[in-house]
Amino acid sequence: MTYDTNNIFAKILRGEIPCEKLYEDEHTLAFMDIMPQAEGHCLVIPKKPSTGLLDADPIVFASLFSTVQKVARAAKAAMQADGVTVMQFNGAAAGQTVFHLHVHILPRKDGIALKAHSGQMEKSEIIKANAEKIRAALTI
Repeated sequence: MTYDTNNIFAKILRGEIPCEKLYEDEHTLAFMDIMPQAEGHCLVIPKKPSTGLLDADPIVFASLFSTVQKVARAAKAAMQADGVTVMQFNGAAAGQTVFHLHVHILPRKDGIALKAHSGQMEKSEIIKANAEKIRAALTI
């Protein structure tokens, strides 16, 4: 599959579409998922283009998963979660809907199931409030 430079994450990286940014460094960007499956659901993407895990330059993984770990720790603490689900999909058959490598971080509380990935956007004030909590936890 050829990388589509007009996918939504590429547009976010170029600043053409806004996001609720949590963390950014030279190689990665972390931001809130606007259709969360759990309170505090966020995403981490590499800045280097690839459609997924299978075609990514392996050099990307060290920085990507370093950021995933950092953001997952902060999201777990910020959301007072009991655990964290980390998910990554490759190809439409596997559930991938945006064809730019990305990792989902979902803070989880015991006994609370994930919501469906329904296409229903969360209210912006809830996303902003959760982002503030996670950003605060990143500075600790």
